[in-house]
Parts: sequence; structure tokens; C-alpha cells
Amino acid sequence: QKDVSADNACEFDEDGYCKKALKNNCARTTFPAKGEMVPLYLLIILYCFLGLAIVCDELFVPALEIMAEKMELSNDVAGATLMAAGGSAPELATSLFGTFAGSDVGMGTIVGSAVFNVLFVIGLCAVATGAPMPLTWWPLFRDCTYYIIGLTVLAVFVFDQKVWWWEALILFLLYVGYVTIMYF
Repeated sequence: QKDVSADNACEFDEDGYCKKALKNNCARTTFPAKGEMVPLYLLIILYCFLGLAIVCDELFVPALEIMAEKMELSNDVAGATLMAAGGSAPELATSLFGTFAGSDVGMGTIVGSAVFNVLFVIGLCAVATGAPMPLTWWPLFRDCTYYIIGLTVLAVFVFDQKVWWWEALILFLLYVGYVTIMYF
């Protein structure tokens, strides 16, 4: 079943969900990118990364430090709430747009970002310090245990390829529980 109208260019499955977006005639881009345009695209991406680094370093981190200080939050709680929310805002926007466009990009974005943050970012930070990073057992145990619980619950909830409102509420309450454990 195909519904190709001005408002909706999508091929639906038997449940009425968009399973494949159809080519829209008004799109003027080509994919994959033409070979001669790749260096320009890479330059634009690097420029965006530089701009993001400057904004984060000059505005975002100092603003979070002031907010955490005024709210009297510890570094752990501030990192798990304010920094996580600010750092995940682009991911949230991508997931929201993807969800309403009928794309599966949301789940891939969330899980892929989590894996990237846990493996690449932490590893790169450890390499960049140039010295051994001392870790205490409690934060590592707490975060790893909660991460395993969170991923297990997420896997159970998305097994049927649908997330109901009460499942989303449980995931949100798990996050509130995580922040509460960190606070005390």
C-alpha cells in the first residue's frame, strides 16, 4: 500500500506504520554525494565541529557550572542531569524529527550515541590526560549496574517494536531513580 500525496510520501506496512519513505520529487540533493563535493562537505563538517567546540567551551560549560553552583549540586549530579540534558539535546531533536517522519533513526541515534559516549569519549579522555586516571569503585559500579539495567529494560520494551506510554514512563522513572541514587 502506497500513499504518495503532497503531505505524505511513504509506503506503509500492514499495521499502518511508515516502513519506507518514498523518493520525493522536490528533493534536489543526490545521495551518495558526488566525489568532487566530498572535500567541501568534510570542510563544512570540520567547521561545524570547531564552532560547536567554541560554543561548548566558552558558553555551555561555564553556564552549567554556574547553574550547578547555584543549585548546590555535586559534580556527579550536575553531570548526570544538566550536562547530559545539554549534550543529548541534538540527539533528542533528531529522535523526535525521525519519529514524526516515520523513520527508525531514533533508536539508532540513542543507542549509537550511548555506545559512542561510553567507549569513545571516555577512552579518548583517558588517552588525552596522558596519565593513569584513578577511579573509585562506587561510581563505576553504580553507573555500570544502572546502565545494564537500563539497557535490559529498553531491550524488553522495544522487543515488540513499539514503546507504549507506560513503558516510556518507567524509563523516565528509572532515570529519576538514577539521579536520586547519585544525589545521596
